[in-house]
Amino acid sequence: MSLDLLIDSVGHQGDGLATGSDGRVFVPGALPGERVRVDRVVDGRADGLTVLEPSADRVPVASTAHAETGVAPLQHWATGPYLDWKRSLVVEALEREGLDAEVAAIIPVSPASRRRLALHARRGEDGQVVLGFKARRSWRVVPIETCPVSDPRLVAALPALRKVAEAFLVGARSAPTLHVTLTDTGLDLDVTGVEKRGWSRDRAQHAVRLAMQADLARLSLDGEVLAMQRQPTVRFGRATVPLPPGGFLQAAPEAEAAMARLAVEAIEGVKRVADLFCGAGTFTFPMAEVASVIAADGSASAIAALKAGAATASGLKPIEAQARDLFRRPLSPFDLKGVEAIVFDPPRAGAQAQVEQMSGTKAEVIVGVSCNPQTFVRDARALVGAGWRLERVTPVDQFLWSTHVELVGVFRR
Repeated sequence: MSLDLLIDSVGHQGDGLATGSDGRVFVPGALPGERVRVDRVVDGRADGLTVLEPSADRVPVASTAHAETGVAPLQHWATGPYLDWKRSLVVEALEREGLDAEVAAIIPVSPASRRRLALHARRGEDGQVVLGFKARRSWRVVPIETCPVSDPRLVAALPALRKVAEAFLVGARSAPTLHVTLTDTGLDLDVTGVEKRGWSRDRAQHAVRLAMQADLARLSLDGEVLAMQRQPTVRFGRATVPLPPGGFLQAAPEAEAAMARLAVEAIEGVKRVADLFCGAGTFTFPMAEVASVIAADGSASAIAALKAGAATASGLKPIEAQARDLFRRPLSPFDLKGVEAIVFDPPRAGAQAQVEQMSGTKAEVIVGVSCNPQTFVRDARALVGAGWRLERVTPVDQFLWSTHVELVGVFRR
């Protein structure tokens, strides 16, 4: 039975919120102020949306396929209110933890700027390869022919990537994921989720032939190189860094540049800084232009890439890099002796163990970079309790039209 609703807000997961006869209703694709009709409500979630009275903030979507996925579910929202909502996610997270800090205007990114994608491959009922993104809250893959958030060079490669995916569909239930990254020397593709039972040398050779035809710079399977025509490289500051297979890279160069700039500005005047969870040197190299750096990360391949990149750059302060599991063996105050500033950029789980050790250091400035406001505020509360003040938080809209928000927080003694 259909139901008419008035949308009063948008929740943290990007769904419109309304009050129905049985309580709150989540309405995907709806905006505040809209009157909508839904076909049904199951467990508080609406399905079958018809907009009866659209909001003035509703705009045409760039891709109807993307509207179904978690990649860009908010593209129907005008830029101003959309960015205000994203900033509010950070404000509310801070308020819930009782943290008082200035929240700067959110830094936006442009469409067609993302340089890495995770594409899911399946075999359709007709036997053809389906390549695309998962529908929200579903295992169903939505096929894509274009991508308004991605660099045009990634979009142009989609037909070739679809052909390459065929080699990795080794069984009826195969569900490989193609992690494709645009580097300075071409596309780097790492494939995960392949059924090992059906994988063979013939399959590998077939995959390599298809990768060569697609002119991929490199093809790897779970981080193991199958073929490389050119070493994939990226630029961090003055360094040219060889990206390891499956290595982490910020999704949008614009966002990366903004976050690196904020980190460098925050450590101005210090002589020695620690870059924790440094990856292959996203922030290490820009900061090494003004201070010596201790860089640490749990990935040995990322640290090897960082060291190789350091050999390509001139005019930098000394960089000391080490592979270390910062969750199990965080750097202690003794390890961080003489460090005046600390930058940390952990995975979504945050850096609880490392933050506990940072609390005993004499660092005057700490910069936290995070893709998860919830774990950031937990770590921030620990630092504030140990004597730092959260001075300023800057949200960054790295994942355009999604529900994810990055941020950079600056703490001072």
